[in-house]
Amino acid sequence: MLTTREKGNRGEEIACNYLLEQGFLVQERNYLKKWGEIDIIATKEGMLHFFEVKSSTNKATEGFRPEENVHDLKTRRLKRTLQTYLNERRCGIDVEFKFHVLVVKFDLLTGKSDVTMLENIIL
Repeated sequence: MLTTREKGNRGEEIACNYLLEQGFLVQERNYLKKWGEIDIIATKEGMLHFFEVKSSTNKATEGFRPEENVHDLKTRRLKRTLQTYLNERRCGIDVEFKFHVLVVKFDLLTGKSDVTMLENIIL
Protein backbone atom coordinates (compact mmCIF):
# COMPACT_ATOMS: atom_id res chain seq x y z
CA MET A 1 0.00 0.00 0.00
CA LEU A 2 1.12 3.52 -0.79
CA THR A 3 0.89 6.29 1.76
CA THR A 4 -1.19 9.35 0.95
CA ARG A 5 1.99 11.32 0.24
CA GLU A 6 3.31 8.59 -2.08
CA LYS A 7 0.00 8.54 -3.98
CA GLY A 8 0.15 12.32 -4.25
CA ASN A 9 3.74 12.26 -5.53
CA ARG A 10 2.90 9.62 -8.13
CA GLY A 11 -0.18 11.58 -9.20
CA GLU A 12 1.85 14.77 -9.53
CA GLU A 13 4.47 12.98 -11.63
CA ILE A 14 1.75 11.68 -13.97
CA ALA A 15 0.22 15.18 -14.06
CA CYS A 16 3.56 16.79 -14.99
CA ASN A 17 4.04 14.33 -17.85
CA TYR A 18 0.51 15.09 -19.04
CA LEU A 19 1.17 18.84 -18.96
CA LEU A 20 4.39 18.43 -20.95
CA GLU A 21 2.44 16.47 -23.58
CA GLN A 22 -0.09 19.33 -23.70
CA GLY A 23 2.64 21.91 -24.39
CA PHE A 24 3.05 23.36 -20.90
CA LEU A 25 6.47 24.15 -19.46
CA VAL A 26 6.60 23.20 -15.78
CA GLN A 27 8.27 26.01 -13.85
CA GLU A 28 7.93 24.82 -10.29
CA ARG A 29 6.44 22.02 -8.19
CA ASN A 30 5.21 22.02 -4.63
CA TYR A 31 5.42 25.75 -3.89
CA LEU A 32 4.90 25.56 -0.14
CA LYS A 33 3.94 28.12 2.47
CA LYS A 34 2.68 27.39 5.95
CA TRP A 35 -0.86 28.34 4.86
CA GLY A 36 -0.96 26.31 1.64
CA GLU A 37 0.71 24.67 -1.31
CA ILE A 38 0.49 24.95 -5.07
CA ASP A 39 1.19 21.58 -6.64
CA ILE A 40 2.36 22.67 -10.10
CA ILE A 41 3.15 26.04 -11.65
CA ALA A 42 3.59 26.07 -15.41
CA THR A 43 3.56 28.38 -18.40
CA LYS A 44 2.09 28.03 -21.85
CA GLU A 45 2.10 30.63 -24.59
CA GLY A 46 3.26 33.31 -22.15
CA MET A 47 0.49 32.69 -19.60
CA LEU A 48 1.00 31.50 -16.05
CA HIS A 49 -1.00 28.42 -14.98
CA PHE A 50 -1.47 27.05 -11.47
CA PHE A 51 -2.53 23.44 -10.93
CA GLU A 52 -4.01 21.57 -8.00
CA VAL A 53 -3.57 17.81 -8.44
CA LYS A 54 -6.06 15.36 -6.95
CA SER A 55 -5.17 11.68 -7.24
CA SER A 56 -7.03 8.43 -6.80
CA THR A 57 -5.68 4.90 -7.09
CA ASN A 58 -9.00 3.15 -7.47
CA LYS A 59 -11.06 3.87 -10.58
CA ALA A 60 -13.85 1.63 -9.34
CA THR A 61 -14.67 3.64 -6.22
CA GLU A 62 -18.30 4.51 -6.79
CA GLY A 63 -19.41 7.98 -5.91
CA PHE A 64 -15.89 9.24 -5.08
CA ARG A 65 -14.62 12.14 -7.11
CA PRO A 66 -11.16 13.40 -6.07
CA GLU A 67 -11.93 16.91 -7.31
CA GLU A 68 -14.55 17.24 -4.56
CA ASN A 69 -11.63 17.58 -2.13
CA VAL A 70 -11.06 21.09 -3.52
CA HIS A 71 -13.55 22.49 -1.02
CA ASP A 72 -14.08 25.98 0.37
CA LEU A 73 -11.24 25.90 2.92
CA LYS A 74 -8.86 24.50 0.28
CA THR A 75 -9.78 27.21 -2.24
CA ARG A 76 -9.24 29.95 0.36
CA ARG A 77 -5.79 28.55 1.14
CA LEU A 78 -4.99 28.22 -2.56
CA LYS A 79 -6.03 31.81 -3.19
CA ARG A 80 -3.78 33.11 -0.41
CA THR A 81 -0.87 30.96 -1.59
CA LEU A 82 -1.37 32.14 -5.18
CA GLN A 83 -1.33 35.77 -4.06
CA THR A 84 1.85 35.13 -2.08
CA TYR A 85 3.51 33.53 -5.10
CA LEU A 86 2.57 36.44 -7.38
CA ASN A 87 3.82 38.98 -4.81
CA GLU A 88 7.11 37.16 -4.21
CA ARG A 89 7.76 36.91 -7.93
CA ARG A 90 6.79 40.56 -8.40
CA CYS A 91 4.35 39.64 -11.14
CA GLY A 92 2.41 42.89 -10.84
CA ILE A 93 -1.31 43.50 -10.59
CA ASP A 94 -1.95 43.03 -14.30
CA VAL A 95 -0.51 39.52 -14.57
CA GLU A 96 -2.83 37.06 -16.30
CA PHE A 97 -3.05 33.57 -14.89
CA LYS A 98 -5.38 30.60 -14.80
CA PHE A 99 -6.10 28.02 -12.15
CA HIS A 100 -6.93 24.42 -13.00
CA VAL A 101 -7.54 21.14 -11.21
CA LEU A 102 -5.96 17.97 -12.58
CA VAL A 103 -7.72 14.76 -11.60
CA VAL A 104 -5.34 11.81 -11.87
CA LYS A 105 -6.68 8.28 -11.60
CA PHE A 106 -4.18 5.46 -11.76
CA ASP A 107 -4.22 1.73 -11.33
CA LEU A 108 -1.35 0.33 -9.29
CA LEU A 109 -1.67 -3.14 -10.82
CA THR A 110 -1.74 -2.22 -14.50
CA GLY A 111 0.18 1.05 -14.35
CA LYS A 112 -2.50 2.73 -16.48
CA SER A 113 -3.53 6.27 -15.67
CA ASP A 114 -6.12 8.79 -16.76
CA VAL A 115 -5.84 12.56 -16.38
CA THR A 116 -8.75 14.98 -16.58
CA MET A 117 -8.16 18.72 -16.53
CA LEU A 118 -10.86 20.92 -15.07
CA GLU A 119 -9.96 24.26 -16.60
CA ASN A 120 -10.29 27.87 -15.49
CA ILE A 121 -11.54 27.34 -11.96
CA ILE A 122 -12.54 30.55 -10.23
CA LEU A 123 -11.14 30.89 -6.72
